[in-house]
Amino acid sequence: MKLTGNEQLVSVRTHLTEKKSTLRTVSLCGGTGCRASESEKLLVLLRKTVTEKNIDITIKETGCHGLCENGPLMVIRPENIFYQRIQPSDIDEIVEKSLKNGEVIERLLYEDPETGRKLIKENDIPFYEKQQRLVFAQNGHIDPKSIEDYIITGGYSALTRVLSDLSPEEVIGEVEKSGLRGRGGGGFPTGKKWKSCRIAPGSSKYVVCNADEGDPGAYMDRSLLEGNPHSVIEGMLIGAFAIGAREGRIYVRAEYPLAVENIIKAIADARKWGLLGEKILGSELSFDIEVTKGGGAFVCGESTALMQSLQGYSGEPRTKHIHTTESGLYNLPTNLNNVETWANIPIIINRGAAWFNKIGTPGSKGTKIFSLVGKVRNTGLIEVPMGMSLREIVFDIGGGIPGGREFKAIQTGGPSGGCIPGQYLDRSVDFDELTSLGSMMGSGGLIVMDEDTCMVEVARFYLSFLVEESCGKCTPCREGLWQLLSILTRITEGKGKEEDLAALEEIGEMVKDSSLCALGKTAPNPVLSTLRYFKDEYMEHIVDKKCSPGVCRSLFQYKIDNEKCTGCMLCQVKCPYQAIEGRKKEVHTIDTAKCVKCGICFEVCRFDAVKKV
Repeated sequence: MKLTGNEQLVSVRTHLTEKKSTLRTVSLCGGTGCRASESEKLLVLLRKTVTEKNIDITIKETGCHGLCENGPLMVIRPENIFYQRIQPSDIDEIVEKSLKNGEVIERLLYEDPETGRKLIKENDIPFYEKQQRLVFAQNGHIDPKSIEDYIITGGYSALTRVLSDLSPEEVIGEVEKSGLRGRGGGGFPTGKKWKSCRIAPGSSKYVVCNADEGDPGAYMDRSLLEGNPHSVIEGMLIGAFAIGAREGRIYVRAEYPLAVENIIKAIADARKWGLLGEKILGSELSFDIEVTKGGGAFVCGESTALMQSLQGYSGEPRTKHIHTTESGLYNLPTNLNNVETWANIPIIINRGAAWFNKIGTPGSKGTKIFSLVGKVRNTGLIEVPMGMSLREIVFDIGGGIPGGREFKAIQTGGPSGGCIPGQYLDRSVDFDELTSLGSMMGSGGLIVMDEDTCMVEVARFYLSFLVEESCGKCTPCREGLWQLLSILTRITEGKGKEEDLAALEEIGEMVKDSSLCALGKTAPNPVLSTLRYFKDEYMEHIVDKKCSPGVCRSLFQYKIDNEKCTGCMLCQVKCPYQAIEGRKKEVHTIDTAKCVKCGICFEVCRFDAVKKV
């Protein structure tokens, strides 16, 4: 079907809604996380079983539902029965009891770790209860490969309003009044960027979507492209109308095969329906999108390096005296926003800038999607209003620290972010507050760390990543990061000196102040923030030659507690280096000359007899 006007789109939406409104549905998460737990096999088995039993129900493979720790996930609607950790052996029972007879299977329900209660409905689970899902709202509801599903939920209604009722200047005005800031890390005001690109002189203009999500542990943009690709396309269409662009590009990581597959399918469907191409919906807007797969270079998340890569060159940034809004892709005015920013645009147009502006803090409006990972019970994707406290995110939504361990720090902003200690858990999450704490919003990664984390090793680990990912174009980043890493490595090996701490601060500040692009300017954050908040750990490594969490191998030994060892011989049997001596039912000892500190004895001991000293 090719839509030729706004009225036809409204008519089609009404028809599709009437057609599907009475059907019960099963939404099975088909995001990458649940696919890793073989949700695709569950989908095939579920469809086969439902067909065999002649049950009238719609089965949808949706995008990520968020609670990735507990996948594969399923929601039966309209009852909103939420099942987790489903196995193939559960499918027959789900079909027979829940889909056929309306019964609830208790063992598949979520159990609240605080109360022990089994919770039936999805929205009663604490993980979901405190979220405010706007951009992520449809991810667990629609089939991302169905343009019809998107249209039923109001998809492309923002575009029709723009084409019918608004001028480009009015669209930019709405985005400006909303207070939306770019969700890719920089937090630059979106409306201001659009206005700059619109007034820039040029025969052609581009809008570009940055889906080059390179932060370890972050997968917000991937999940949006996987679960609701049309929301990104609609946002880009509105941006193209406002800026005056005819061409768009989506730059996505090649490591995201499902996201690539779904966005390419969505673009093809949008073309068939007349939502991309010439004279869209009978208007004067002509616009199309191409997808480019990136090779996975972290530096290509930086705007000018991304433009270089799009043109087929090596991804290296350029100096910022000319902005990409004036001279970007092929030296033409180019507006670059990330996936989440584009997906916010239809929401702002549909609900109004004033409504959007009421959500969040004075300087950070709307919601933000985060990937919550690390030492926290409920890992996954969350969407919360700007201004929510770190404590609410970690303990109310995330469920706290597993194993009865203590919270130590949370890193925000990815590998170039900072580590924030427990004393600031009640500070709010927004662009300005996180910056004041020595960290940043970044694209939205939150990594929780517990008492067993060595903060010196954390800084060393992220510096090693950033050294590898630096393009090497500018000396401060190329040489400065290498020097920081060398000093950190010495400290974790027990070879550090007190004067190293002053050197870390001096070099870190130099790299921040003089690097060419944002990679170098933010790369010292893990070092500077851990020095700021965990200096005692650095001193312990340097002065006492000790790593209390027992992470830095050069600074601890394994020893067997004579009083706890039962002589069960399990550690001796499992040791691959034959470093443990002792007879059955006698106290064992570790030969430190043979021990390589692999940790197997520590992991297998059932009596807590193996200690790090």
